[in-house]
Parts: sequence; C-alpha cells; structure tokens
Amino acid sequence: AGAVKRVRLDVQPGRDLLAVQRVRVDVIGLLVRVPEAVRFHVAGLVVGGRIGVSRLAVHRWLLKGVGRFCALDATSASFLPRARLCARLSTPLDSFAMAEATEASEELPAWSMPASALARSSIAADWPAGVTREWAFGGSTGAGVRVCVVDSGVDRHPLIGGVQSAVVVARNDDRVLSIEPDDQGDLCGHGNACAGVIRSIAPDCEIHSVRVLGAGFTGSGAILLEGLREALRERYDVINLSLSTTNAEWQAGLHELADQGFFQRSLVIASAHNMPVESFPWRFASVISVGSHDQPDALTWYANPEPPVELFARGVDVEVAWQDGGTITATGNSFATPHISGICALIRAKHPTLTPAAVKHLLMLLADNTRATDD
Repeated sequence: AGAVKRVRLDVQPGRDLLAVQRVRVDVIGLLVRVPEAVRFHVAGLVVGGRIGVSRLAVHRWLLKGVGRFCALDATSASFLPRARLCARLSTPLDSFAMAEATEASEELPAWSMPASALARSSIAADWPAGVTREWAFGGSTGAGVRVCVVDSGVDRHPLIGGVQSAVVVARNDDRVLSIEPDDQGDLCGHGNACAGVIRSIAPDCEIHSVRVLGAGFTGSGAILLEGLREALRERYDVINLSLSTTNAEWQAGLHELADQGFFQRSLVIASAHNMPVESFPWRFASVISVGSHDQPDALTWYANPEPPVELFARGVDVEVAWQDGGTITATGNSFATPHISGICALIRAKHPTLTPAAVKHLLMLLADNTRATDD
C-alpha cells in the first residue's frame, strides 16, 4: 500500500557483521541479496555502533538461492546509510524454494517460488471431475500407512492384531521426560479401543503406539506434548489423538506441534472434549477435529457447518477393544475420532501425495450431509 524503503545488503558467507552498502528510500523493509542458498537469521540492527534489536521485527527466515533477493519486514523506516546488520548464517536448506538462481535481476519476496522451480513443484493427484468415495478410498485397505495412537498404550488384541512399535513418554525422579520402549501395553483400555476401531476400518495399516497415559487415565500436559512431538518426529502418516488438555499453559506448544504436523503432511486427528469446555489441540485448524453422531454405520460421517468441530463420526454405543482381550460398549468423542483416522488411512494408502488440507477438503466433500450420490 505504498512505496517500500529497502536497504540492500551484499551478504558474505561466514561473516557475522554485514555492512549496508546502498540505501533505497521508500517505506519499510530490507532487501537482502545472498550469493548462495543459506538460512539467514537477523539478530539486530546496528546503528551508530549500538544494537537496536527492537527496531527490526523480522518474522520469517530468509530462504533464498544464489544471487536472489529477499524482503524482510521491519518496524522502523529510518535506516542510516552507515547502519550495519548483525546476522548469523547457518547451513543451506534443501527446499525447491531455494533453487539455483535464474536471472540475477529477478527480485522475489521470501517464501516465493522462482520460475525455475515450477517444474518440480507439481503435486501428483489425478483428481476426477466429480469426487466420489470410490475414487477417494474404494478398494483401499490402508496398506503401507503408518498410524500412531497417542494414548494409554496398545496391546496385542483379537480386534487389533500386531502392534508395529510401542514407546512410552517416561518421567524420572527429576521430572525429566524421555522416550522409552513400552512393554506394558494399554494400562486402562482406552488406547486399545482407538486402535481396534482404526484396524476395523483400515485392516492392513500399521499400528504404532506412543503411551502418554498411565493407569487410571493419569497424565499431564507436558507428557501429552512430548508424545505428540515423538509421533511427529517419526513422521507417522496419521496420528490419532483421542485426548486433550484444558490447561491453557500447553496451548501454544500444542498449536506449534499441530502446525508442524500440517506442514510435514502428518494427518493429526483430534477428539473434541466430551464436555462443553475449551481444550486443545482439537480447536486448532491445522488438525482434523472430530465429535460424535449416533448413527450405527462406521463409514457415515457428517461435516459441521459451524466449526470448530469439523466432522462427526460414529461415537455412541460403539463396541470397542479393551483390556485383557475383552470388549466393552462405549460412548464418547474418543471413539468417534479413530473412525476418521481409519478413513484417513484408507485415503492416504490410495492417494499418498494428498496434503492434510486436501484430505480435510475431501472429507468435507464426501460427508453424508454434503456429498452427491456416487455414480
């Protein structure tokens, strides 16, 4: 909405203090030219020998390629010709957004796509003229998809079968958290219930367990956070979270992890709370949030026209796996959520390149209250 003040810098790799060579006056912003693909972090603006970090509000990393330019937002419009930028250079990144330079004169904002990267940016997805459930997951069994149940553990059970891996978030006497192998399995039945529902829908998917709850459903926000972090570290395709926390202390950390999952293409399926309270992470737009309906069909789901709950799946009087090889009949959003996780496993097996945004959109299009009748 107006001219932009730019300070042009020639960055020399390996140097921590960079001198401003030329100033082009307009409004706000820095235009930085770099000779190679680097991750660039602004530490502060040095004016007259004094560092004024508060004068520079940089909200993004600089991700550019050889001979490219990058615009950085700044709060101040008064940059002196002799000002210097204090910065750090670290290792190159391998994103196509940092492709080798094309024309040296081309100027793109940060996070942009140069023309040379267009050929490598296509996403393989043979979308039909009309999306149907047959196209989305017809014939799929979930084979090859890794589903992680972050819960109370998972046992070998007649309704579950094998568990490909199991770890627990352990806390020692000094309250330090660590990830350890889990040989105890499900300590209260809840994790088995979720895994059994997923297996009933996607029989050939892999089931992995990250235990964050102990006997009696004991746990903490810190352990939940670490459990989700572990699931993301392993880059599971689908992560079932049939639990949440009402403690706002953990909101920011969970939000950051939910966004991480979204960007790394891990589908995080999160249960809404059973009570009308504020809890997390299901309220974040970067997850797929699930509540219950009372219909008996496992493949019936509804889209919510008034989020934050986005989908409703079967969650009333569901027969689920429990402890000691048994079953119970249970009601709750915890048991609706794995229905959507299982459906997502079917979709991912058939269309592995679909992003979380595309999968969420597909679920909305194919919901029983929005989709057209299949041909």
